[in-house]
Amino acid sequence: MLDLFGGAHLEGLNPQQLEAATHFEGPVLVLAGAGSGKTRVLTARVCQLVHQHGVPLDRILAVTFTNKAAGEMRQRISSLLGTEPKGMWVGTFHSLGARLLRKHADRLGWDRTFSIYDADQSLRLVKSVVESVGLDPKRWKPKAIRSEMSNAKNQLIDGVEFARDTEGSFDLFLRNVGKVFPEYQQALKKQNAFDFDDLLMKPVQLFEENPELLEQYRDRFSFILVDEYQDTNKAQFRFVELLASQHENLMVVGDPDQSIYGWRGADIRNILEFEVAFPRARTVALEINYRSKARILEAANAVIEENLNRPEKTLRAHRDGGELVTLVETLDENDEARWIVSEIEARLRETLGLAYSGCAVLYRTNAQARALEDGFRRAGVPYQVVGGVRFYERREIQDVLAYLRLISNPRDATAFERVANYPRRGVGLTSQEHLVRWAQEQGITLLEAAARADEITDLRAAGAKGLMRFADLIQRFSLRAIQAKIGELLEELVEDLDLVRHLYDEGPDGEDRARNVAELIAGALDFDADLMQIMDPEEVDTFTELDLFLQQVALVADVDRLDPNASTVTLMTLHNAKGLEFPVVFIAGMEEGLFPLRRASDDADELEEERRLFYVGITRAEDKLSLCWARQRRRAGEFTYGMLSSFVESIPDALLDRRRTQRLTRGQDSTPHRGASYRGGYRRPVEEVEEEHFEPDTDDSLNQDQPRFVKGERVLHPTFGSGAVVEISGFGRDLKVTVHFDEVGTKKLLIRYASLEKDWP
Repeated sequence: MLDLFGGAHLEGLNPQQLEAATHFEGPVLVLAGAGSGKTRVLTARVCQLVHQHGVPLDRILAVTFTNKAAGEMRQRISSLLGTEPKGMWVGTFHSLGARLLRKHADRLGWDRTFSIYDADQSLRLVKSVVESVGLDPKRWKPKAIRSEMSNAKNQLIDGVEFARDTEGSFDLFLRNVGKVFPEYQQALKKQNAFDFDDLLMKPVQLFEENPELLEQYRDRFSFILVDEYQDTNKAQFRFVELLASQHENLMVVGDPDQSIYGWRGADIRNILEFEVAFPRARTVALEINYRSKARILEAANAVIEENLNRPEKTLRAHRDGGELVTLVETLDENDEARWIVSEIEARLRETLGLAYSGCAVLYRTNAQARALEDGFRRAGVPYQVVGGVRFYERREIQDVLAYLRLISNPRDATAFERVANYPRRGVGLTSQEHLVRWAQEQGITLLEAAARADEITDLRAAGAKGLMRFADLIQRFSLRAIQAKIGELLEELVEDLDLVRHLYDEGPDGEDRARNVAELIAGALDFDADLMQIMDPEEVDTFTELDLFLQQVALVADVDRLDPNASTVTLMTLHNAKGLEFPVVFIAGMEEGLFPLRRASDDADELEEERRLFYVGITRAEDKLSLCWARQRRRAGEFTYGMLSSFVESIPDALLDRRRTQRLTRGQDSTPHRGASYRGGYRRPVEEVEEEHFEPDTDDSLNQDQPRFVKGERVLHPTFGSGAVVEISGFGRDLKVTVHFDEVGTKKLLIRYASLEKDWP
């Protein structure tokens, strides 16, 4: 263990980092540029409070943006202190909110064994409420209604207030949301559940309605540290303000240049106006970047300087030199994917110590992942996708978790309805409708009604028997959950349901689904209740491992499932890349209208946020950065013709290494088309881009680079994928080829327009 008065935790800090880490009392704003060592400063300050000032760990609260960041912070503090930081609260706003509600939800009218509804469960409930208030879910989309309610909650507006404010609105959509919102909140309460936004809003309500409780937590948390402060919304700001406004021992760390969540309620003014909220605040700027080579950082600085709504700050590189930023022009998304894959393979051959895990491909929208995944699969290059279909959102996982939620929270009607007849036990929709009606008449839960199903006269005997068996199973496992480890409980549940056999009986996908359930069990067996290491003794006694496991699962984020030790290339959106770093980074889809998104071009604030997102992407790269754009790209089922993103215009030519793929050079005209030349690409009005199609200027029948095909060989099409040539007919410009594609069947194509190429093994 470190000596109590030792300073090992401060060793190696630069003057600005040292100033921030040794700050004691009063508010402090740390403007921490990308790669400037903010996590090190935060952990050093915690150790400084403990070592130098004798602050007990249980008087410190640290708030992070992701579970991954919370785990890293706890691990670093543990390493520096030489012991676990027991008693210290470290976590995301959502996890800390859940923790507070676990202790005090009864003050708001909820039971402390509440469920936390994820996006899918919340959406199901919204749809049910939409129908119950007489609206057509096909016209009034539940997803749009949920989004509007989420925005309101993040602004601390509840259902009753929203309904009152929108009652006389000219906007019919808002009036309808006002009908749904209060009913949705009542439905949540009836089922003893919170959604994600409640985990931010309800703790604020808890403190505002219970002054003595607020005072208790103000006294407890004498020092508060908040990471990624630029991404906080109104609810999060109010939570921090309530806890810190009395003692003002608040350190917030963030970078306005990396504020990228305005679309989900984050307010950049929280950090820009921190000194207004806390007038005694001291400001420390961390401007030395330890991550990226100098040329990468010069490109990042040049991009972000275009933004007007930012404090003056210029990052300086600790690492000199580096390669130029590669800017590559490709024919389409498949060509883009092929170039990225081949470049990664070349890098691995040429760079000692570089592994697949050191490479990442970032993109603006999830839809871009498809072509990239196809490219990696064909080349046999291992990869992992962060995002897409999340593990915990898979059907079979949701089914098992619904059982666990019902075992933990008997009032969870959404969970009940999901699994009452899964696996099949003779409880059809008609039986469930009779059950719901009878439960409402009796004023009892669905589970209580199921246990008394033989009293429901409308129910057939088979349905009643199945419901009673189901209720008995849940009751047995509820008793078992009081003492059992979650891994043991889950193993027994899956075995009791004979779930693996049922999954295998489903057909070809059954084996994969069974493997996913096995992975869930493995995770449950490994679950060591990390929260219990830092919980108060009364919390450990109050909650079962099942409660804690469900809370952890509900709060897991996309990026938390990233395996940094996997020997794979990482594919993810730019938003998910926040806080990560890789030796080699590719940013795909650098086309105007895709990045920045077209809708941002008409809004100055949105455009600045898109540029900040580009800045975040650039600063993920340690040694090498490549930017890729495509002449044409299939989006929403249609081809669009692209031009280079205006964001690239900010990067000085001296920092760019311009390239074009072989396929583009070979098969397409290399001259600009009617528009002014634009930084190595071409720029034209959007309406012209959408209407014009590129055609080669040469006669393809005379083009020696045009691929020749023979019957039986494998070919690749940018839209239809892989296939085999069945027939070739015609001559010259009318040459046609019939191809049987693996996924879409047989197509007859005109070769000069088909963009076919040989699908090399």
